[in-house]
Amino acid sequence: MIFADKLVRLRKKAGWSQEELAEQMNVSRQSVSKWEGAQSVPDLEKMIRLSKLFGVTTDYLLKDEIEEAGAILTDMEETSVRNVSMEEANAFLSVKAETSKTIAGATFLCILSPVCLLLLGAASENASLNVSENTAGGIGMIVMLVMVAIAVAIFIHSGSKTAPYEYLEKEVFETEYGVTGMVKERRDHFKSDYVRSNMIGACLCVTALIPLFDGVVINEDNDLLMALMLCISFVIAGIGVVFFITVGIIWESFKKLLQEGDYTRTKKEHRSFQSVITTVYWLVATAIYLSFSLPTESWKEGWIVWVIAAVLFPAVIAIANAIENNRRK
Repeated sequence: MIFADKLVRLRKKAGWSQEELAEQMNVSRQSVSKWEGAQSVPDLEKMIRLSKLFGVTTDYLLKDEIEEAGAILTDMEETSVRNVSMEEANAFLSVKAETSKTIAGATFLCILSPVCLLLLGAASENASLNVSENTAGGIGMIVMLVMVAIAVAIFIHSGSKTAPYEYLEKEVFETEYGVTGMVKERRDHFKSDYVRSNMIGACLCVTALIPLFDGVVINEDNDLLMALMLCISFVIAGIGVVFFITVGIIWESFKKLLQEGDYTRTKKEHRSFQSVITTVYWLVATAIYLSFSLPTESWKEGWIVWVIAAVLFPAVIAIANAIENNRRK
């Protein structure tokens, strides 16, 4: 068996397309196609990389007389692989569709959690409303913590529903006949909704700061008005995030079943830490706001922390994704 035939055999056994193998090797798909068509042979460095990638020796790849890969393949490839049935795949997609709404709602609660604190902080500066700063801060903190607690409970409950399917993200698996076709068909049908929701979410996030500018135009010296406009910005941005999360979770469920994108066989050991970065980021933003506002009791000046945090958030996510992608190479 020549090298080209062995490469095709190993690639198909790993469940990769030519594009996925090319991505792992940092070459073009055309290069992989030429290797498999016996039109060219990779250099020694790439041959060594292929041997490590597939868990075989370079002798097996280079020597035509070595036909059997069974004795050379690593233990990982010899172990039994979980099989996903049509019923299990449908159940997983149904659970993800259900939890996508609850997770989006919980995220919306987290985004809105500082709203009461901001409004009461601004109201405490208005003598006509007769709200003390201590009362405003205390009530605002209680409401914020209750909303976050409810959101955490929702996250945990949603996680418990998807826990039986965690292996789809972490383990290599095979699918029964018809499962891949069913998933691709449902993904193609869902694609228009996915694109439309992402467009709406992006537009809402971009326009979320418009109420703040409206407040500046109307009366920038009115602290209560500016706080109200900031809260409206939070609501608009939160709705945009709901659109992103709802369709994003469903779209990722298709990728998990198809073992594409971040869920290919070689990437399953690397879990995305974007969700961790998001949680830590907003907790730090809240801590900064409280560390400034509580000692000074200047709730109205602290709102700028949320504006800065919202502006910097996309950059933080982009940096987190870049670090994660670099780590995977």
